[in-house]
Amino acid sequence: MDLRQRDQLRQQIAKEIQPAGASLEMTSMDPRRAARFSEALRIELDELINYELKDPRLSPVSITEVTISPDAKKALVHVIIEGDQADTLAALEHAKAYLRSQITDRIDIFRVPDLYFEAAVSSKLTGDRAQNILKRIKKGRPRD
Repeated sequence: MDLRQRDQLRQQIAKEIQPAGASLEMTSMDPRRAARFSEALRIELDELINYELKDPRLSPVSITEVTISPDAKKALVHVIIEGDQADTLAALEHAKAYLRSQITDRIDIFRVPDLYFEAAVSSKLTGDRAQNILKRIKKGRPRD
């Protein structure tokens, strides 16, 4: 999946994750239920990826957040990758079907959402990129 396709997918999921009142044609999940479901997905995916997947391309990952669309058909999984991002994301994409089948067995849910993996910003940023990000954050905040 190239960068343009990944950006289009991210925009499509972001549109679906808008507040429930934003679109009348979408069915929405109760916010408390969505929070419980996303946390259960986060815990199960973290355990499955770190302890049960045996792919040599897979680096250690931490799942920071799982965002579920209002219709619960798509889930965006934010991961922090400690090794090679490209190989790890490819391994996760390859293991989607296995992960979904295991989640079906572990969580009592009617339909398991399609999983989309995205690398989150790592805390190990160094150099100019980290400085630029910090400058943008400081400019956006009002002074007290």
